[in-house]
Amino acid sequence: MNRGIDVTHILPAIHVPTLVVSRTEDMAFTSQQGRAIAEGIPGARFIEHPGVDHFFWVGEGDRLLEEVHRFVNEIRVEEAELDRVLATVMFTDIVGSTRKAAELGDHGWLALVGEHDAKVRAQLGRFRGREVDNAGDGFLATFDGPIRAVRCAMAVRDSVRDLGIELRAGLHTGEVELDGEKVRGIAVHIGSRIAGLAGPSEILVSSTVKDLIAGSAVAFEERGQHGLKGVPGEWRLYAVAPD
Repeated sequence: MNRGIDVTHILPAIHVPTLVVSRTEDMAFTSQQGRAIAEGIPGARFIEHPGVDHFFWVGEGDRLLEEVHRFVNEIRVEEAELDRVLATVMFTDIVGSTRKAAELGDHGWLALVGEHDAKVRAQLGRFRGREVDNAGDGFLATFDGPIRAVRCAMAVRDSVRDLGIELRAGLHTGEVELDGEKVRGIAVHIGSRIAGLAGPSEILVSSTVKDLIAGSAVAFEERGQHGLKGVPGEWRLYAVAPD
């Protein structure tokens, strides 16, 4: 009955990492059959072991288990590497937030932050940004393209001015590691460090962002090379020019 089952026509539909194992003298599932199945599954790996036993729990089962263990571990490493995406990260925060909080008091400050958050989220929705974190007086968001991030930062900066506050922003484009709803990686640290160097109402970007949106209507002013704490090398930064 087993030999009468033919699934070869659906093998190309398998799109998960697959390990096909057979034993050299197994007459129920020959090496030739195993190799043919592996060739029919995109990206499958075929391994052949000596022996006559068909069931994996008899004979030299430990050797088969070692192969399975090795295969699974390799997949875990590969999946961790593939769980990275190219994104533009944007950090914003309120300039002089501590002084403003002391000036307004707790109730007034909470009301102001609530209005600030609503304005930022409105612009994130407009430019298709994804809110990753809200630290109370600032946001971390990601975008699928740098021009959207820059335009969003400009809109956010302008929209909060009627609240009597100023924002600064830092942007960088690079690979980030997805961790549930969070993002991690050196690109996130770079974006944060760039934001920390920005002045009131200033939007600082890395040279990566500037180069990626070359040809757009956004103009930049050079801000020189800077060392970013904890990040190797010197980084050339640019500020979005005033409208």
